[in-house]
Amino acid sequence: MTTRVNPTCRLEDQGIEGLGQVHYNLLEPALMSEAVARGEGKLGLGGSFLVSTGAHTGRSPKDKFVVRAPSVEDTIWWDNNKPMAPEAFNLLHADMLAHMKGRDYFVQDLFAGADPENRLDVRVVTELAWHGLFIRHLLRRPEAAELATFIPEFTIINCPGFQADPARHGCRSETVIAMNFDKKLILIANTAYAGENKKSVFTLLNYLLPEKGIMPMHCSANHAPGNPDDSAVFFGLSGTGKTTLSADPSRVLIGDDEHGWSDTGIFNFEGGCYAKTINLSPKAEPEIFATTSRFGTVVENMVYDQDSLELDFEDNSITDNMRCAYPLDAISNASATSLGGHPKNVIMLTCDAYGVLPPIARLTPAQAMYHFLSGFTSKTPGTEVGVTEPIPTFSTCFGAPFMPRRPEVYGKLLQQKIAQHGASCWLVNTGWTGGAFGTGKRMPIAATRALLAAALDGTLNDVQFRHDPNFGFDVPVSVPGVDDRLLDPRRTWSDPAAYDAQAQKLVQMFCDNFAQYLDAIDDEIRAAAIG
Repeated sequence: MTTRVNPTCRLEDQGIEGLGQVHYNLLEPALMSEAVARGEGKLGLGGSFLVSTGAHTGRSPKDKFVVRAPSVEDTIWWDNNKPMAPEAFNLLHADMLAHMKGRDYFVQDLFAGADPENRLDVRVVTELAWHGLFIRHLLRRPEAAELATFIPEFTIINCPGFQADPARHGCRSETVIAMNFDKKLILIANTAYAGENKKSVFTLLNYLLPEKGIMPMHCSANHAPGNPDDSAVFFGLSGTGKTTLSADPSRVLIGDDEHGWSDTGIFNFEGGCYAKTINLSPKAEPEIFATTSRFGTVVENMVYDQDSLELDFEDNSITDNMRCAYPLDAISNASATSLGGHPKNVIMLTCDAYGVLPPIARLTPAQAMYHFLSGFTSKTPGTEVGVTEPIPTFSTCFGAPFMPRRPEVYGKLLQQKIAQHGASCWLVNTGWTGGAFGTGKRMPIAATRALLAAALDGTLNDVQFRHDPNFGFDVPVSVPGVDDRLLDPRRTWSDPAAYDAQAQKLVQMFCDNFAQYLDAIDDEIRAAAIG
């Protein structure tokens, strides 16, 4: 045991007794040593840690539950969150505690949130040493003096070695992620995928912060050098460029995934990054690439040469969802505080595999709410078995799996923040141009970067715009350094009539999806809705 823990708040004080050795708040070298000694993975180049997560190489959203209790009955979005009976949770908790007896565990006491006024104190209890290393990277690390008085507000217990019993525990399978707001406890079982730890904390904050008037956001964020008040947020689902585009070397990175927007500005929930590594390029993303051979970086589910330990960034035979986890200070232009002012620009990223949307469009506040509630991107052929053409994906608020409250709660909060602080809103398509997937080509990243830079530095305020006949937003006609044809998707198609048909198809998809929100939004957003 170490002394880096509040002596009055050990696991025994939380009713967790009879364990083997408990390691409290080990630092990175000790966690690495324990993980290697226990055979949990392998040391990689530069002292990275190479690990496989087994059967689960991603989150298990169908196995996520919220305990149904009177205290949360009227505030949980039950259509999106599976309920679990309190009695079933209690049995699960008791059985997991029995499983833990005699076993060694790793405890990390961490902060969720860079804003001291609005952070959440979280204790993460893990069966695997490398899970402790992962969550230590991803959340925020208290100083030793802060640990001496640390009292967790919520506790996560993660036992990959425990298999749930659906009949006994009221769950779907042997894997379960169960959240109990009354007991301030999250139980995770039968999955070694480390992202469940991080996203459980995000889900907690998504429930707790709106009550304080704080908008929780599934977004990356950066600000201008020397000017935190010139900040921008980038909403986007996986694969839209959220991490890549926010890591602009000409701006200061606040964070790559999860943030809050309070009365004083924006703040990162996390202390690290969890970046996808498939096709990661040392040329396009040199700093993220460099972290894969950095001491302590967790490299998840990547194929590597058994002799040289060289990583294969193109081999997706384990999973497309290969990732690396590292602390923010591994990025040279990362903010020391992870704080920013009120965003001047709100960017919503989408990957349109239909080749319809322009590379950038200016949104009114009402249009921004429409696209925020829609949360559109598209799956492309080859990503899943049986996917032979682009499939629309509408994940409300750009993160439906992590939203315990109704989408309108977050939409109204964001609407208020944008109106109060006058943020400019943009839709950026990082998907296809010149045709749909299979015919067209991916939007040039150089053009995307140039258009974003023009939006952030105000250049787009001085250019001519046209009204898009399909979606109703405004699109720039010409931007320095960008091919004019690219700004008008119809002109990039060899058959304009085929573009028109594809555009109408996509418009109808938006309309069909948005019908579920029409009774819960105000007239201004309803008027901005397509169709």
